[in-house]
Amino acid sequence: MTTIQATDTVYYFSVNVPYIQCEALYSGAVPTVVMVAENGTSVQVPSTRIKQFITSQGVVGRFRMIVDANNKIKAFERIR
Repeated sequence: MTTIQATDTVYYFSVNVPYIQCEALYSGAVPTVVMVAENGTSVQVPSTRIKQFITSQGVVGRFRMIVDANNKIKAFERIR
């Protein structure tokens, strides 16, 4: 797990996307995905951050994204 600094912003996402909808991520046709965090904030995430979590069921789970003060992603991790 990544250490969170006081200047970091943390977003939580609950995701349940079937595999068939994830195929575009693998092809590279979709460079970014706009996700709505649990607090209602829309966040643009590079698809490369999500690809690693694709299984035969798709992308399923609860995720945490930590962004530093310069809006650079420090971590995108599955937490459940």
